[in-house]
Amino acid sequence: MNGAFDIRRLAAGLATTALATLLAACATVPDAPGEGIPPRPLTIDTHVDIPLDYMRDPKFDVGGDSVLLVDLDKMRRGGLDAAFFVIYVGQGPLTPEGYADAAAQADRKYSAIALMLERYPDRIRAATTPRQVRDNHAHGLLSAMIGVENGYSLGHDLGRIDAAYAHGARYLGLVHVGNNDLCSSANPDVERGEPAHNGPGDAGMSDFGRAAVARANALGIMVDVSHASDQCVRDAIAASKAPVIASHSSARALVGVPRNLPDDLLRAIAQDGGVVQAVAYKEFLKSDPARAAAEKALQEEVARQAGDAEYDSDKHDYLPAMAEGMARIEEEHPLASLDQYMDHIQYMVRIAGIDHVGIASDFDGGGGITGWMDASQTGNVTAALRQRGFGEADIAKLWGGNLLRVWQAAIDEAAREGAAAP
Repeated sequence: MNGAFDIRRLAAGLATTALATLLAACATVPDAPGEGIPPRPLTIDTHVDIPLDYMRDPKFDVGGDSVLLVDLDKMRRGGLDAAFFVIYVGQGPLTPEGYADAAAQADRKYSAIALMLERYPDRIRAATTPRQVRDNHAHGLLSAMIGVENGYSLGHDLGRIDAAYAHGARYLGLVHVGNNDLCSSANPDVERGEPAHNGPGDAGMSDFGRAAVARANALGIMVDVSHASDQCVRDAIAASKAPVIASHSSARALVGVPRNLPDDLLRAIAQDGGVVQAVAYKEFLKSDPARAAAEKALQEEVARQAGDAEYDSDKHDYLPAMAEGMARIEEEHPLASLDQYMDHIQYMVRIAGIDHVGIASDFDGGGGITGWMDASQTGNVTAALRQRGFGEADIAKLWGGNLLRVWQAAIDEAAREGAAAP
């Protein structure tokens, strides 16, 4: 997800006695376990967004005191070992000009991640295989992986999948909000004439989408179905020779938004060997139309005050007017909680199985819930899983073991295809 205000930016001014009590009860587990304290699992967050000026604007430099929900210090303090940093591009026109702009935005973000790795090699390293994630962890280093959100940035050019792979991308999110030329979205742009989700005309995956899946399989890139329509999810499972992932999706049975997955698709992804990463995004965990309406109105007003026709998260989220407005909204409409997030994880495990569920924050793209407001509070998630009765082996699966297994399966499929090639 991308484009929603990150409430963590206000956390210092919004802390309450109840939250303080929760955080004290859910203290971060140290790296070196003491007597009676279990070892901390290897933790992987599969969806962390980055702004367009990542690493170039001083406030987005992750090596210092950044405004971001995920930076190197917050990762270290919270025990977040690895993250997929996301190459997100919003949906635009399916024209040569639109494709060129999308590709340029993607390239700017790839270069920003490269700049982070170049600037802080003693703190974070790239990981393009599961083994590298584990090796980095063993050497006390954080890991940076890359995922693509919205295949629109491919510019209808399969060669850009190879370019993404060369940049380090290891999952390909097919679509975002609005249909593209790969497949239909869970949130089509019906105001501009796109067919309703699950309605007549919801075509699912296109031939170009199937070709993109085939190329991803050949390279060892995981296929990501988060944001895809139900039909596109089914088509992706059928088209992909490797198991698919949903990099940031929760349970539709608990909160009925199209972006969450219904039970039949949770089961289908699991039966195919894949994994669904439960996401800590407020609107997917708690239905609160009044808050959503208040946020939308605030965004429009702040944009108007800034002299802009439309809201832009990178530009407007850091303005004082937005901070003040979000403080008022938070008082009237509290965020979803860590407890509600645990409800989704437990439900998804019950439906899909413990081997097919994982964890994602969607930080800096709208993610952030009471109890897990930024990467520094990552240990609270582990503590909450223990409180819900998950054992250490299962927690390790949820925090990254399942994702690493699926990732390795994608690599193995690519090796088989390469060996079979004439």
